[in-house]
Amino acid sequence: MAQQAAFTELPVVDVSGLYSSDPANREKVAEKLGRAAGEVGFFYVTGHPVDRRRREALLSATRSFFALPEEAKMAIHIGRSGNHRGYVPEGEEVMVGGKRDRKEALDLGREVAPDHPDVVAGTPMIGPNQWPELPGFREAVEGYYDDVFDLGRHLLKGFALALGVEETFFDGFVTNPPSQLRLIHYPFDPSAEDVQGIGAHTDYECFTLLLPTAPGLEVMNGDGEWIDVPLLDDAFVVNIGDMMEVWTGGRFVATSHRVRKVKEERYSFPLFFACDYHTEVAPLPEVAGPAPSPRYTPIRAGDHLYAQTIQSFTYLRQRLERGELVLPEGSKALSSFGQSARRKPAANA
Repeated sequence: MAQQAAFTELPVVDVSGLYSSDPANREKVAEKLGRAAGEVGFFYVTGHPVDRRRREALLSATRSFFALPEEAKMAIHIGRSGNHRGYVPEGEEVMVGGKRDRKEALDLGREVAPDHPDVVAGTPMIGPNQWPELPGFREAVEGYYDDVFDLGRHLLKGFALALGVEETFFDGFVTNPPSQLRLIHYPFDPSAEDVQGIGAHTDYECFTLLLPTAPGLEVMNGDGEWIDVPLLDDAFVVNIGDMMEVWTGGRFVATSHRVRKVKEERYSFPLFFACDYHTEVAPLPEVAGPAPSPRYTPIRAGDHLYAQTIQSFTYLRQRLERGELVLPEGSKALSSFGQSARRKPAANA
């Protein structure tokens, strides 16, 4: 299990070489990705091909949505969805500690038709979106999603190379994943001094590609200190998630992060890059060695995502309390990975 560094700033990785036909160029980038993922767990990505106009179109569409009257947004409330897609009003999401988050969001994913086998089987987190009635909105969101998801596929190949496995090793686990794109709006709050925008947490999937419009993100380093993440022009912020930490037996770290002190209006666009729901994730022997930490027991990727989501969204917790939902077997508590979890003894150590 890697020891995370006491970093004071995030590394920057130019990933343009991942798109090269020369394997040596891809290997060079992979080496930098592996170092950033292992020592920090958070880093900037530059040299990507996601067009600036695509990002501007997404921001424009997002502003139009959050400017709608409350009743128009609530018409597509996430609780109306059978697969956790829709509008998330302020206070709906609650992280560890019980404080309600100061933000609103629209949660979307790749559109999956009602007759898709995963939907017919009742697989959680997969299905159609709830779209607002705004001209051009869906086109802007889906265009951005496709471009950033393609960047994620290239990063996945880079991580495979960094871990010493086949470049395409992870590809077969990403065929119809519940990879969610969140459009998040933090309201203007000039009095904010120590206000929680979103509580400390790790991300539940493989990794996250984030596009923010203003400061506010903080990351925990290896000494438990919170480090500011300033904006870097034309860059995505990437962080390792729980599933990649398990797959690598802790060689890559899912880094705890939060949003604090948001005085200015802020928009944030994380795409949570997941593997397929039914993927069984366990430490890879060729990466973690023959005796990985007992902390990393095998886990089904979708069940982990679903369990964490149930525990952090009010409408789902209420359904759980009423007996309408059941947590998947072996579900972990919130914040079971990352630095805070590493400071606790493993349950079966």
